[in-house]
Amino acid sequence: MSRVTQSGARLFVVLGAVTAIGPAAMDVYLPGLPALADDFGASPSAAQLTLTTYVIGLSLGQLLGGTTSDVRGRRRPLVAGMAVFTVATFACSLAPSLWALAALRLVQGAAAAVGVAIGRAVVRDLHVGAAGARYLSRLMLVVGLAPIVAPILGGQLLRFTSWRGVFVALSLFGLALTAVSARFLPETLPRERRRAAGLAATTRAFGLLLRDRRLVGFVLVVGLGGGAMLGYIAGSSFVLQDVYGASPQLYGVLFAVNALFLVAGAQINAHLLTTRSPHALLRVGVGTMVVAGVGLLAIVSLPQLGLAAVMVPFMLLMLSWSFIQANALALALVDHPDMAGTAASLLGVGQYAFGALMAPLVGLGGEGTAVPMAIVIMICGIGAAVALEGLASGTPRRVVVRSETPT
Repeated sequence: MSRVTQSGARLFVVLGAVTAIGPAAMDVYLPGLPALADDFGASPSAAQLTLTTYVIGLSLGQLLGGTTSDVRGRRRPLVAGMAVFTVATFACSLAPSLWALAALRLVQGAAAAVGVAIGRAVVRDLHVGAAGARYLSRLMLVVGLAPIVAPILGGQLLRFTSWRGVFVALSLFGLALTAVSARFLPETLPRERRRAAGLAATTRAFGLLLRDRRLVGFVLVVGLGGGAMLGYIAGSSFVLQDVYGASPQLYGVLFAVNALFLVAGAQINAHLLTTRSPHALLRVGVGTMVVAGVGLLAIVSLPQLGLAAVMVPFMLLMLSWSFIQANALALALVDHPDMAGTAASLLGVGQYAFGALMAPLVGLGGEGTAVPMAIVIMICGIGAAVALEGLASGTPRRVVVRSETPT
C-alpha cells in the first residue's frame, strides 16, 4: 500500500470515528438505562432526561464546533473537543446524582458534536462536487453502523460491569480518539481561508431562512421525524426490557436489527432516486412513519401481542427515517445554495431539539406501558405529514446552479 493510500485510509478512519462518536455515545448506554434509573431511585421519564440533555448538547455543539473551526482551523478545535468529551464521559461514570449526570451529559453531547461538525467540514475542505458526495456517503455508512454496534457493545459490557463501567469504557475510547486525532488529522483550512466570527451575519441569515415557508416546513418534517426517532431511542430500552421481558443483551441485538433497517432503507432510497423524485420519496417516508406510529399504538394496546409483533412497527419506523432525512435535507438546501451551510445547521438543530423535547415524554406512563412512546411516535408522524403537505409542498422559490468551490 502506498504512503498516500495509507494516509487516506488513516484519515478516513479518524473522520469516521469522530463523526460516529455522537450517535455511538448516545446509544451505548441504553441497555443500562433501566438499571441507571433503579440506582438513582428515579422514574423512567427522569432517567430519560440524561438522553434529553445529551441531545441538546449534540444540537447546540454543532453550531459551536462549525463556527469555531471556521475561525481557528479544523485540527485544534477537533482535538480539544475530543479531549473535553473524554473528561466529561469519565465524569459521567462518577456522577453522584441523576441531575449531575444530566448536566455532564449536556457537556458530553456538545463535545461529541464538535467532532460531528468538524469531521464534515474537513471533508468539504478536501473534496468538492461528486467526490465530496461519495466520501460523505461512505462516512454515513460508518455513522449508520454506530447504532448497530453501540447497544450490542453496551449490553455485553453490562455482563461484567454496571452502567458506570460503560461510561469508563467510552472514556477510554475518547482518550484513544483524542490521541489519534492529534497524531493523524491534518489541518485542512489554511489561515488565508479562515474568517472572523460573524455573529451579526449569521443572525441575519437565520432570519431570512426562517421567513421561507418551504424551509420551515422541511425543518418541521425533519424535526418531528427526529422527534419520533429519539422517542424510540429513549423508550425502547424500557419497553423491550420491562414490558416485553428482553434481557439487556437481547435488547442490544434487537436494537441492532432495527438499525440494519435504517442502513438498508438508506441504500433503497439512494437507488430509487434514479427514477423517483426526492419529494415523492419524502412522501413515502412520512407516510410510512404515520403507519408505524398508528400500528405501534394498536399493537401495544393489545397485551396478548408479544415481542415479535412490536418489532414490526419499529422496523417500519427505521425505514421511514431513511427516506425522510436524506430527501428533506436535499429539498431544503436546493432553495438556498448561497446559505446551504446555515440551512443545514438549522435543520440539524431542529432535528435534535424536537428529539430533546420528545425523549422524556415517552416515560410518563411508568415502566409497565409502551403507550406513551407509541403516542409520541404517532403524533410526530402525523405532524410531519401536516408540515410536508401544508408548508413544504410546492415549487421551489429559486434554484441557482453554479460551480462548487471550497469555502
